[in-house]
Amino acid sequence: MSTGTMAWGVLVLLLIHCLCSVYGQVSYSIPEEMSKGSLVGNIVQDLGLDIKRLKSGKARIFTGDQPDYIALDKDRGVLLVKERIDREALCGQTSPCALHFQIILESPMELYSVTVEITDINDNPPSFEKSEMKFEISENTAVGARFMLEIAVDPDVGTNGLQSYTLNPTDNFKLELNQQHDGVKIVEMVLQTSLDREKHEYMMLLLTANDGGEPQMSGTIQIHIHILDVNDNAPAFTQKTYKVSVRENSSTGTRLTTVSATDADSGSNKIITYSLSRGTASISNMFSVDGNNGEVTLMSQLDYEKVKNYQFYVEGRDEGGLLDSCKIIVDVTDVNDNSPVISTISKSSATAEDAPLSTVIAMISVNDPDSDSNGQVSCSLSEHIPFEIKPSSNRFYSIVTASELDRETKSEYNITVTCSDEGVPSLSSRADLSLKITDVNDNAPVFEKSSYEASVLENNSPGLSIFTVKARDADWNQNARVSYILEDSSNNGVPMSSYVSVNAESGVVHAVRSFDYEQIKTFTFHVKAQDGGSPPLSSNVSVKISIQDQNDNAPQVLYPVQTSSSVVAEIVPRSADIGYLVTKVVAVDVDSGQNAWLSYKLQKATDRALFEVGAQNGEIRTIRQVTDKDAVKQKLTVVVEDNGQPPRSATVNVNVAVADSFPEVLSEFSDMSHDKEYNDNLTFYLVLALAVVSFLFIVSIIAILSVKCYRWKRERMFYKSNGQLPVIPYYPPLYADVGGTGTLQHVYNYEHYRTTDSRKSDMKYARPCTQSILSLDNSEAHTLPHVRNEKLIDDCDDQVRSIYFLHR
Repeated sequence: MSTGTMAWGVLVLLLIHCLCSVYGQVSYSIPEEMSKGSLVGNIVQDLGLDIKRLKSGKARIFTGDQPDYIALDKDRGVLLVKERIDREALCGQTSPCALHFQIILESPMELYSVTVEITDINDNPPSFEKSEMKFEISENTAVGARFMLEIAVDPDVGTNGLQSYTLNPTDNFKLELNQQHDGVKIVEMVLQTSLDREKHEYMMLLLTANDGGEPQMSGTIQIHIHILDVNDNAPAFTQKTYKVSVRENSSTGTRLTTVSATDADSGSNKIITYSLSRGTASISNMFSVDGNNGEVTLMSQLDYEKVKNYQFYVEGRDEGGLLDSCKIIVDVTDVNDNSPVISTISKSSATAEDAPLSTVIAMISVNDPDSDSNGQVSCSLSEHIPFEIKPSSNRFYSIVTASELDRETKSEYNITVTCSDEGVPSLSSRADLSLKITDVNDNAPVFEKSSYEASVLENNSPGLSIFTVKARDADWNQNARVSYILEDSSNNGVPMSSYVSVNAESGVVHAVRSFDYEQIKTFTFHVKAQDGGSPPLSSNVSVKISIQDQNDNAPQVLYPVQTSSSVVAEIVPRSADIGYLVTKVVAVDVDSGQNAWLSYKLQKATDRALFEVGAQNGEIRTIRQVTDKDAVKQKLTVVVEDNGQPPRSATVNVNVAVADSFPEVLSEFSDMSHDKEYNDNLTFYLVLALAVVSFLFIVSIIAILSVKCYRWKRERMFYKSNGQLPVIPYYPPLYADVGGTGTLQHVYNYEHYRTTDSRKSDMKYARPCTQSILSLDNSEAHTLPHVRNEKLIDDCDDQVRSIYFLHR
């Protein structure tokens, strides 16, 4: 495969690697020369996929421009050998040898890298370029003369490659291996005994090259030696070493140097033929020697970065078979044909915005394979960014912060590194780095307004959303997460938390309770916005809430006063003229604004043609002259109504007496009061009478039992003392020394008087029965005379009996 094709394949693979995310990779190792259809590996099992995914994702193998040696069996989920693989044809002497390809899936797009290492097997024996070699050696050749032999080539590597040589027979010659300074091994045949053309004019030797594989393989070449008659002068090069310099971009066919040798012999023995040494087969494709004139020519393109120096040998052989050799040293000089290569050693994908100056965000190495000034590199960064590049050591650079960072101004930077060499013309390379600036909590929340004002109607339902405060934080993520907190405060001693609450997440202000405009009209509190950073930052704002009035209060009539126990009447003399002021209805409304504007109107009247009510002032006046025919009792019903929506109202009854004397008024309104009381309170008094009777019955039973118990205790106490010993007072349970029992503080006699009219009754309260029967002083004991004691007890008994009989 050509170098251009391989470079294109690598470029395609790099492009795919950039466009797709590699989800996994797997490696296999197989020997070369496996038959077609052989199993490489279970790709489904090794990548953790399933066969359905291979089919649905239209799995395929991408190899770029490389041949398809491996096939994917989507039905079984395995990799198979598609074509026979020859490791030597694929990689040559490169080790290890591997196939790199990708398995691509669609929907969603996934890419998996697969590497298949091709291991060597001993399938190639060592081989020689020619099947035989011929030497013509003079019989007088001195012992120790050396003859360079052809080197065998084994395409296999490692132990399967060429390991040793053997020469048979070894009667006259022995085999020696010499390693040159450049690492090339030269095989030489050394004469160890003198030759005798009369004994052996021709010789045939067998050179065998052996590898180290299992089973071992070998290659042979026949060496035919013709013993010549005496040719006592060998060619001699004018220089033993030729040194030449050539630019790496020199074209093929460039003449490098010309070697020259001379032979003191004459005739055919002085004709010299030039050739590359048999031990330099590896460079035979790079250089050539003209056999006639010794001109050395460049045959292939040079690359200073790969090989800087070549060393090989040129032989000069005369017709008599004698030869000499010289060494050619080719130094390749550099030209500026390589751009600097930028490699990222380490980089930070993100850095905090409060990073100190000179914080290292990336380290790169820059390598230019050229030499001298062509390999001297200087680097710079793109302009207008807060970073700079500093050299840290040879070929290494650090990218550091040069000024303060602010994520709120710019959250991400694309840094372009440009490195240029000093060659002529200068070559440069670029590398792009992406850096994200991470947030720190350096910004406090800011409210959208410096203060807030809102209003809410009174009588709102608790939990009503009034309005929303909003604060923004220029930071990011948790540092920008704003929580709202109601700050502790009070209004007239009442904590603000009993008025409103603030939703910590949304900032919605809710009413905690129902507001009453008549109690509170405005109040102010503060809301704090706090972010989620560590430590948190906060700010606060003032919020003023105004309560709007609603028409939730009906007018209240202050005059005339309405009572259920008595009847109040306004007296109008019969001599009253038109416009006579009878009375004025006075009312108030605790609401405000138009909700408190009151109007008055006459709803009902005994004689609507006699009175009118002022709509604005509530004054009741006569609208005509009073006559003798007008009834004494006049009843007016006045409605007082506010101006709210919907309006609320109150009614008041005004009794007017049209009379000139008070006895006339009294007789009329006493009957009216009696009838009204009778009709309105009959049911109430029936229920009340039943409750009172039941209560008195229970109290009487308790009182009788208490008195009985008390008299029994008293008699027993006086019997034991014989009326002369000091008396220790004894109080029965539930009795107090103040004369009360149970929840009653005093015991009363009730005298109940009944009349023929049962609706009118009277109850008389008697003096409470004193219970200061005994008085006890801290210093001395007193005895109560027996006669006085019995008198007091008899008085109490009489009162209890009166209560008991009254109940019955």
